[in-house]
Amino acid sequence: MRNSMKLTFAALPENEALARMAISAFILPVNPTLEQLADVKTAVSEAVTNCVIHGYPMGGGEVSLSAQLEEDGLLTLEVRDAGVGIANVEQAMQPFYSTDRAHERSGMGFMVMQSFMDSVEVRSALRIGTSVRMEKQLRQSQEQPAKMA
Repeated sequence: MRNSMKLTFAALPENEALARMAISAFILPVNPTLEQLADVKTAVSEAVTNCVIHGYPMGGGEVSLSAQLEEDGLLTLEVRDAGVGIANVEQAMQPFYSTDRAHERSGMGFMVMQSFMDSVEVRSALRIGTSVRMEKQLRQSQEQPAKMA
């Protein structure tokens, strides 16, 4: 393994930006392409938003983001909550399915994650929580990585 991280934060909508920034900073040293960076940030955003909105419909709780980066550039992410869980994962992964009818959600979160990542695996148990594990092979950009001040 080249590097790993784990971040736990309150399940608040504003912490979706925190997760995006943390994962960006984590993968930046391998110099991903701009497309890869955007893909990973979008997938993390969708997973965190699902935790906040669907995992904790009554508010409260925590979200955990962990990541591993292998020497070959394979990125493995896990976003998990200890919320209400998903009764039927297969149904929840269908396009346009949403448990949040009050806010007119599109029900496209899992589809977005699947389109931007190489693999997405969802595990869930009622009243225990949900874990979304995603992988993406990162290939280096030809441009030099930005220097962090």
